[in-house]
Amino acid sequence: MALLGQRPRATATTPPRPSSPLPGLALAALGVAVAWATHALFPAVPMLTAAVVLGLAAAHVPGVRAVVRGRGKAGLSLAGKRLMRLGIVLLGLKLSLDDVLGLGWATVAMVLGVVAATFFGTWWLGRRLGLPGDQPLLIATGYSICGASAIGAVSEVTESEERDAAVSVALVTLCGTLAIAVLPLLQGPLGLSDAEFGRWAGASVHDVGQVVATAQTAGAGALGDAVLVKLMRVAVLAPLVAAVGLSLRARSAARGAGATAGKRRPPVLPLFVAGFLGMVAVRSTGWVPGSVLDLAGHVQELLLAAALFGLGAAVDLPSLTRTGGRMAALGLSAWVVVAGVSYVGVVLTA
Repeated sequence: MALLGQRPRATATTPPRPSSPLPGLALAALGVAVAWATHALFPAVPMLTAAVVLGLAAAHVPGVRAVVRGRGKAGLSLAGKRLMRLGIVLLGLKLSLDDVLGLGWATVAMVLGVVAATFFGTWWLGRRLGLPGDQPLLIATGYSICGASAIGAVSEVTESEERDAAVSVALVTLCGTLAIAVLPLLQGPLGLSDAEFGRWAGASVHDVGQVVATAQTAGAGALGDAVLVKLMRVAVLAPLVAAVGLSLRARSAARGAGATAGKRRPPVLPLFVAGFLGMVAVRSTGWVPGSVLDLAGHVQELLLAAALFGLGAAVDLPSLTRTGGRMAALGLSAWVVVAGVSYVGVVLTA
């Protein structure tokens, strides 16, 4: 019996107090600031790539690691999920229907072919290699669409484990960084003009920032073509997410109502993807001032940087030893597939 005036001890049924997200969000903000400074000092390093690498480092540096795994975990998880959604919504302001139609039907068909071949090829190979969980699906999505943003969107629909999403983001980001150094060296040997090189970079490199860093080596014309082709790949994000949602619903229905009773049905189109489409529609009206678009672009990059720092901090490198070789094999194979298929597509549509 508790003494008079003495606080009773917590029982096993006492719910734990929710952790404050503030320490983790503060750590993510610091990571974004360092990533921004890194990009300012070394423009060839995209800020989003730096954010992932810094998150990985924070999760394994003694002293900081204790904060990442303890007090900062709630805020970093919040950044990796909620801020990622907001960043994807604002990503829609980078794309207009006029831009897509201006590419021409041959280029649009080429981009769709590259996306399909990369997605199904990477997904099949990941399953053959025996990667666990949703990693084959998420890695295939990241390679074929737009890197970490696509992985975040699909992982929300599939309700993937945070570890699967974090590992997939790390692999896709690091392999995309490889393209920044390798692709410019291949322009001459492959006989690509500046415009063709820009379209090749836009069709094969994963993240928008990585596309910019790769294509700008061939001049402003190549950069413009690269961004347009890349945004066409981004436009495929919404139908891909909807297809994944429909597939999950069909699979749930096939299992029977009894097996899925009480479980929430996966959404066909999550709210943040609908927001992405809404922003595309807003941009297509031509009514949004350029200053607003520039501001939204900066905010979107900061949000995604914070999200990627949070996802990078969720990666536990020692636990990857069991699948590290298979992950590396899939990453390099998928990189060769997307680069090779997109090169053929660019040559055929030149």
